[in-house]
Parts: sequence; C-alpha cells; structure tokens
Amino acid sequence: LYLLKSQNRRLKEAPKETLSLKGFTISGMQCTEEGLLQVDDLVQRYTHSCSWFLGPFYHLVRLFHPDYVKPLLMAPASITVKDELIYGHLRPWLGQSLLLCNGEEWSRRRRLLTPAFHFDILKNYVTKFNTSTNIMHDKWRHLVAKGTTNVEMFDHVTLMTLDSLLKCAFSYNSNCQWSASEYVSALVELSDLIIDRRQKILHHWDWFYWKTQQGKQFRKALNVVHRYMCDNNDEDGQGLTDEEIQAEANTFMFAGHDTTASAICWTLYNLARHGHYQEQCRQEVMDLMQGRDRHEIEWEDLSNLPFTTMCIRESLRLHSPVQAVTRKYTQDIALPEDRTVPKGAISLVSIYGTHHNPAVWTNPHEFHPLRFDPTNTAGRASHAFIPFSSGPRNCIGQKFALAELRVVVALTLLRFRLTLGVNPQLGSRSGGVRRLPQLVLRAEGGLWLQLEPLIPHNLEECQDE
Repeated sequence: LYLLKSQNRRLKEAPKETLSLKGFTISGMQCTEEGLLQVDDLVQRYTHSCSWFLGPFYHLVRLFHPDYVKPLLMAPASITVKDELIYGHLRPWLGQSLLLCNGEEWSRRRRLLTPAFHFDILKNYVTKFNTSTNIMHDKWRHLVAKGTTNVEMFDHVTLMTLDSLLKCAFSYNSNCQWSASEYVSALVELSDLIIDRRQKILHHWDWFYWKTQQGKQFRKALNVVHRYMCDNNDEDGQGLTDEEIQAEANTFMFAGHDTTASAICWTLYNLARHGHYQEQCRQEVMDLMQGRDRHEIEWEDLSNLPFTTMCIRESLRLHSPVQAVTRKYTQDIALPEDRTVPKGAISLVSIYGTHHNPAVWTNPHEFHPLRFDPTNTAGRASHAFIPFSSGPRNCIGQKFALAELRVVVALTLLRFRLTLGVNPQLGSRSGGVRRLPQLVLRAEGGLWLQLEPLIPHNLEECQDE
C-alpha cells in the first residue's frame, strides 16, 4: 500500500472496509463509541501499527505500541511538524501558538512560556484550585438541598476548571460557575464545530467552509472568544508581542480547561464505579485532614496522596482526555524491525490504542489503580503511559493539570460519596455510558453521578468563614 516501508518491508494493511467514504463524511475516524471499539479491533489485529487511508485525500500511519510510539514522540522538535489535517482547523482560533507553530518559532515560544509552569508558580495556584472547587461544591449542596442528587458532571466540572483557569492565568474572577457566560458558550460551540468540520471532507477546504452555515457560526463564535481575550505586552520587547500573547492565552484556555475537566469527570466516574477504591482514597484524604481547622488542600499535601494519585493515573490511562496526537517529520524516522515512517507522512500516535493495548497492559479495559504502585511499574516501557504525550512537544501544562486533579478529587471525596447516576433521557445508569471522543473524551448524553453529602453544610460554612 503506502508508508512504513524500508528494505521492501511494509506495514500490515488496515482493513479496506474502514477506509471508505460515505457521501462526504469521513468514515475512517468515527468520533463515537464505535470508533473507539474500532481502534480496539485494530490493536488486537496489528499489535503495533498499521497504515490508514481516509478516502483519496489523506494517508496516515497509526501507531499504538510504546516501542513504535517512542521514536516519533522523542524526535527532535526541529524536525517535527504539526500536520494540517488535525491541527489546521484550530489555526483560525489559536493562531501561531505554541500548540501549532514549528521549528525555531516553537523553540522560542516554549522557552518563554516554560517559566510560567515552574513549581514556584504552581504553588500559588493551589489556593485558587480550592476556591473554585468550593464554589462547585456549594452549587452541589444547593442542588441536593432542593432534592436533586443526580448530577451531570461535565457541565459543572467544565465551568469549575474554566473558572479556575481564569483565576490562575488572568487573576480574573469570572463568576462563570453561577452566571451564564457568552464566552463559555462560544468555547463549547467552537469545539463542536471543529469536530463537525473534521468529519466532512469538503469542509476541509477553507474556500468552501467559510461559505457554509457552519463556517459562519464558527466566525461568530470566534469573534466572541477573541474579544474576550485582553491584549498585554511586555515593555522591553524581548518577549511575546500582543498578537502572540493573545494566541497563547486562547491556547491556554482551550487546552487547559476542557482536558482537565475531562480527566476529573472520568476519575470521579471510575471511583463511583469502584466504591472500595473510592473509600480508600477518602480515608487517605481524611487522614491528611486530621486535626486541621479547615478542609483545604495545600501544595505540600499533593505528594501525600499516593493512592489517590494512583487512581488518577489509572483513570488517565483508561479514559485519557486526548485520544491521539498527530505529527509529520521533515526526515525519515526509523522504527523497530527496520521499518520507517517516510518524510512527510502523517503519523497518528494513538494514545487510546497504546493505553488499551493487551500486548502492553494486562486486562487493559479494567480499572486497576495498583498498576501505578511503584512496585508494579518496574520494567514497564517508558511510553506505555502517555496521557500528556511525551518528548520535546509534550503538554507544557501537565504539572498544572495533575495538581488541579488531586485538589479537586481529594476535596470532592472528602465532602461527597459518589455512586453511578441515571441519564434522565435514557433512563439508564451511567455504568452503561457510551464514550464520546471529541476534542476531549466526553460521554454521550453526559456523565451522571449521584451525590451524597458527607459533611454537614453548616460545618463547612463555619470552616470557610
């Protein structure tokens, strides 16, 4: 076929029936539960990688084994390029930001932005994580007091992470958890429209897309988001320009709140499904809080939540917020067994496929936090667990995300017992949830959990005074 050839060696071919077009819709990359099950099937059949066609327009290499993933993610940033198939549709929104730029420009951006994620900076954010989480929990208590215990997690948690990010990045109190926000609505709409555009092959061409109703909706939502971002500039002219700051601010908001919200929701869901692990985490947090006047997670506490952190990591493996990353390279990349990814080919590193590969993980579809006990990680391939990607172009905000995850999960388990809820539209419990892989992993019809308050509201009020 094409791709991954060296010395007359070719990659096993993906099944032809998955590569067809239905009308103008790409059928080879379904953003549905069935699409994820299709990846499971590919991993079972091909173990490490396969070639993939999306109609006559795009040829990709899909990789889902640590030994094949590692050479691609660890390749020097100087030869790594973000392809337009996956990332190009983000450019009108995010501009030439760290996520999308390449070469020397990427190196400059990364160098300037890295200090913003230093531990000394992150320490100051923990208080803001607590504050935003407290607001969300207050909302939950109000709902429970009114008789509503069945709550859709993504709506609440996404607003909370957005609120938190605005506080951390811009020192801005948006009050978005209590009040409707045009900006929040525009963010959600942009994400939905990007997924819709990816699925419609004719919409990949700008000259056509901007004439469609969806393209006009995208421009309208984009104007709202760009208006919301305030321009800033440093005086010496050595840092980022106003335009660059706006691009990075948009990227930080886009990449920072939705991914973390997804990780939090799926962690709470997995703990709701496994009550014994939930109780073990809760006891760990209660032991940490013993003797304190206030229930607040501090920076120093984050390293004292080992089992809770194991549960978070296992949830990131089982329900990784980002399902795949794609790359192109300006030179051939050597893979094991004398295979090669040719220069210019689009390489899709399947985070989902790697995390669910039975050749890498025992019973990969089961939630088993003790996989991440230090005694069980010896000998594991370095790229078996890659929720934040890896290498020079890994997620710059991963320490921020892991810190927020631990704060939110710990405080939530301290104050609420979680069980599986019921989707009111389907009348079914969340145990039968259908995953929805969009820009981040969500759930069809939402992720519903039952809330049982554990700490009397008046006691919390006394502690918050």
